[in-house]
Amino acid sequence: MSESQYDLINRADLDGLVRLIDDYCETRSWHDLLGLRDACKAAVVNGRQVWPASTLAEYRLALLAPAEIAVQVVDEEAGRFTMGPLTEVIAQNHQWSELSEFLQPSPTSTYIAHECGIRGQNVDGELFPALESPCSLLSIESNYALAEYHDNEAKFPTPVIPEMGNAIAVPASSANVIHDSEVSTAIHQLVDAWTTQSNGELRISCVEGSVLDALASLKVQEARLSLLTSGEALACLAWAGASGGAHGRRRGNALGRDAAWWTIAALTEKTFHWPLSNEELINAVNSLQCFWWDTNEPTTGWHLQLCIHHADRNRSWAISVNDRK
Repeated sequence: MSESQYDLINRADLDGLVRLIDDYCETRSWHDLLGLRDACKAAVVNGRQVWPASTLAEYRLALLAPAEIAVQVVDEEAGRFTMGPLTEVIAQNHQWSELSEFLQPSPTSTYIAHECGIRGQNVDGELFPALESPCSLLSIESNYALAEYHDNEAKFPTPVIPEMGNAIAVPASSANVIHDSEVSTAIHQLVDAWTTQSNGELRISCVEGSVLDALASLKVQEARLSLLTSGEALACLAWAGASGGAHGRRRGNALGRDAAWWTIAALTEKTFHWPLSNEELINAVNSLQCFWWDTNEPTTGWHLQLCIHHADRNRSWAISVNDRK
């Protein structure tokens, strides 16, 4: 470690450490940046408050460094305070074919593989069984809103929602309300970061009947609906599962997509047969009719509002998750 690094860390000079990290990135001095990261981590153990510099170095290495170096900072302990999970960050600018050479089978390597797969990469080889949804995209999956990581910022786009229909009155309903614990648990798990780490509020209803009956069960009096394709519905569920809402820690698309497929299995009573084949997954999601809905009022913050109907059981759900800053 150079004397300048030593002095910066001893003084906990975060501004100086950030400038040094920028310099190492500009000159592509990845081994030096890795050494600085290691030194900062060691200093944190000894009480120096330089964890922001360590975190930034880890993030830049995962995002920009060659595969052999990038994989060294992606483990279960790293990335706790980065803008997104490093398993997602590393997949943006690296190919699985170059990363896999330096990874041992583990939950972390499986998350990386799935992050690469959701970006359309070909993932070969046997993976550690940390996730049971398909690693590669299925034919109906083409609408995922992928995170965009940059040196000093990250963007998390929301799925594109088709044009909303006209507002309609939601008639009062006497439909039989059902306590569907399996779907309720799946939805709670999907948005767990919103509700346990942030200020998210989840409301869900299940009825025998139409989606309007389900909305009526949530005391909605007027609504607009937009019919979603299977791919669009999956994108909405995966986005919610990947996000941390307003203040929660982002989980990443690998976990979000896996939770979305599990939710589809719960909605179609397929969890007892999990994991499902690719064909079974496609048939399951295609058996559902999904809508985005709103109350024809301005919305702020993070929100997931879906109506879902399963004709095979004449069962419908209305889901509303809202999280404001």
